[in-house]
Amino acid sequence: MTEEITLPTAPGFLWGASTAAHQIEGGNVNSDWWAKEHVAGTLCAESSGDAVDSYHRYPEDVRLLADAGLNAYRFSIEWARVEPAEGEISRAQLAHYRRMIDACLEAGVTPVVTLLHFTLPRWFAERGGWFAPDAVDAFSRYVEAATQILGDVGHVVTINEPNITSMMLGASRRTNLDAAGLAAPDQAASEIQATAHRRAVEILHGLGHVRAGWTIANQVFQAAPGAEAARDAYAYPREDFFLEVARGDDFVGVQSYLRTIIGADGEPVPFGDDVEKTLTGWEYYPQALGEALEYTHRITGGVPMIVTENGMATADDARRIDYTRGALEAMARAMAGGCHVEGYLHWSLLDNYEWMSGFAPTFGLVAVDRTTFERTPKPSLAWLGEVARTGKLPA
Repeated sequence: MTEEITLPTAPGFLWGASTAAHQIEGGNVNSDWWAKEHVAGTLCAESSGDAVDSYHRYPEDVRLLADAGLNAYRFSIEWARVEPAEGEISRAQLAHYRRMIDACLEAGVTPVVTLLHFTLPRWFAERGGWFAPDAVDAFSRYVEAATQILGDVGHVVTINEPNITSMMLGASRRTNLDAAGLAAPDQAASEIQATAHRRAVEILHGLGHVRAGWTIANQVFQAAPGAEAARDAYAYPREDFFLEVARGDDFVGVQSYLRTIIGADGEPVPFGDDVEKTLTGWEYYPQALGEALEYTHRITGGVPMIVTENGMATADDARRIDYTRGALEAMARAMAGGCHVEGYLHWSLLDNYEWMSGFAPTFGLVAVDRTTFERTPKPSLAWLGEVARTGKLPA
């Protein structure tokens, strides 16, 4: 007999999808990533360019999500737009992101707003980024500015995947977002981001209604036989440190795609050629989500969790549905085991710009024509909407 899977249907449970500004908006010319994409000898496969023009087409994107039966949309505000020059706050750009919030609320969709999703203003990066002497003050000034449009936003993410940022900075500042290929995090960058996060949470709590947290890239570190100590040593600076910082937060975002097996030499073990891999080269391992939730629950001491990213890069949408089914089954088991999960936000709503890899890895529930920007919902969008409405996994 197959296991009966029951998922939440209460209005307070967030069912939706996530995006990030740089990956979908287009024309983010004042960001450090735009500079990285266009520098001579760039390692980026291509420029983000117009991306998928969601800067102008966000009303359609929100409608697609809502019409499918989903009730939450996580998107990010672009610091490089809001503060294009140091100390110069753009009221017009704040108004733009306020209109995005309003579009969500008018559609019955809960906005989950991320304040920093990897990209930095170019002026901030050129002054050293997180290593600038006044980095925390600069970020706090931006957070203060953003509070002007957050009057009825209940969920705010301060920093997306600070552990990945620290690993990038610890790997000779490479522009690579594949954690398995990165060196140990720069601990100074980790500490600075932790301080910036705490300051941001304090500012957001000053509004009186915001629940704040940050999101962590959960790698599901597993030990090869006899490598438990090596696994633990590898995991602490890359994940546990950041989960410990989250212990006093209102929630922590769990972002899960894969697992990482650590060998006795303290390094990731490559997967064999017989293992199914996604378009990003990651192992097909949907049960990672349940393991990530259980681990996060244990390390944080039970801080409420929102799955802020989970998905699969594939050209086969039926396989995406298979992956999501496995992930949701694992999430349900984790919740039955005592994990406090408040939402599931799929990565991603749209096929978008995936950093170093360009537009080739397709994670979206919605396909986008790169020439016309026409949106075409995939079957996976309707499938996830049915799960959200019924709490059951359809055949």
